Formats: sequence, structure tokens, C-alpha cells
Amino acid sequence: MAEKLKIATGDKEARYALLYEQMVAILAGEEDQVARMANAAAMIHHTFGFFWTGFYRVIGEELVLGPFQGPLACMRIRYGRGVCGTAWKERRSIVVPDVEKFPGHIACSTLSRSEIVVPMVRDEEVCGVLDIDSETLATFDETDRVWLEKIVAII
Repeated sequence: MAEKLKIATGDKEARYALLYEQMVAILAGEEDQVARMANAAAMIHHTFGFFWTGFYRVIGEELVLGPFQGPLACMRIRYGRGVCGTAWKERRSIVVPDVEKFPGHIACSTLSRSEIVVPMVRDEEVCGVLDIDSETLATFDETDRVWLEKIVAII
């Protein structure tokens, strides 16, 4: 796609709204989940400049690294472990203002300071998670949770 994405520079809500519209258009007609996750990770990452943005896919009893943007990441996370495994187990989004205060946090990078994880549900089962890390404390809030849940629903 040679055309450059137009990304809002205003408030967070407006940026998410525009990102959502763009994602609906770009993902339309694409059936391959990996391709959908790859473009979604790139779009979210470049819209907000997060430290790490990516997906883990449920394969057996583990989350296995999928498409992402950012530095190297943990390749496998067990069910119920860390923020990602807990979001999978509890079937809910988790916002962590300070990862050092999350019991059992898995430090894939010591530069990560806050995190949000949103489960992906298909046929009433968690099939993966969207994981986003920031180098800044308390980056994520209710606005992020609401919009990222909307975005995950279209992936």
C-alpha cells in the first residue's frame, strides 16, 4: 500500500476513532488472521508510538508470539502467567499502570513500564491477546481499553 496512512494528531479519543475507521477499511476482505494482526499491530504502533505492540496466539496451553512491532519479545507465555497469560485466563482486558507492581509480571524487556492486554475472542474462546507496552508509567487508561477492545473485535 503506497498511500501513507492519515493519523490524527489531536486527542487520544480522536486518534483512536480515526485509527478504527482506517483499520476497518484496510482489513476489509482480508481473511488471513496473521495478515490482519500484522497490519493492526503496525497501525496501532505507529499511531501512538508505543514501545511494543503485538499479538500472541493461543496454541495449546501457551500464548505464542505473533505479529508485532518493537524490540525482541518473549516467544511463549504459559496460561495464567504474567499480564498476557492472566488476561487469557480471566478473559478480560488488563491495564497495568506499573508493571513492577503486577504479581508475576514477565519482564521481556526491562524498559517496559506500563502495559495493556486485550483478549481476542472467537467462537466464545480466547484465541489470542493484543499486548501493548509503554516505556512510561501509567500510559494506558479506560479510553485505551475501550478503543482497543473495539479494534480487537474487528481483527
